Amino acid sequence: MRLSPKILKWVLRFYPPFFFQRIWVVKVSADFRQADIKITKSFLNINSNKTIFGGTMFAAVDPIHTLLLDQLLKRRGIKTTVTWLKSAKIEYLKPARKDLLFSIILNDADINETLSEVNQNGKIVKTFAIEIRDKKGLLCARSLNEIYIRDLTFERKKANLVTK
Repeated sequence: MRLSPKILKWVLRFYPPFFFQRIWVVKVSADFRQADIKITKSFLNINSNKTIFGGTMFAAVDPIHTLLLDQLLKRRGIKTTVTWLKSAKIEYLKPARKDLLFSIILNDADINETLSEVNQNGKIVKTFAIEIRDKKGLLCARSLNEIYIRDLTFERKKANLVTK
């Protein structure tokens, strides 16, 4: 489904895994190239050490790349896609004692590679790195998210090109 940046932001704000873990989408850029996320420390997401639960950080990074890329592809003519997190690895580097912040930024090279690969082969698996920092800039976690993207109409498009 094609969404506006504002609608996507609000849908994610009230998405239950985000809402109940105090994960707040601060902003989704107008061109879907960036999303800024804040994790607010609260009694809903702390562990026995009084630090933010690792699962909360993992939940925060899980869907963002897939959603941004899906919306970008829809605006670039690839209307029917499947985008999902194929695998992820997260390293917890320091205890998260304060609110956390991170940004997902899609650069031109990543977007162009994704578009090219999906247009040529119908799918791509691409890995993105994310750094999660506290509000003082301390690196608390690093995640590598492997995203799978497939154009569901690729075979039909390919068949139409062969018959023409």
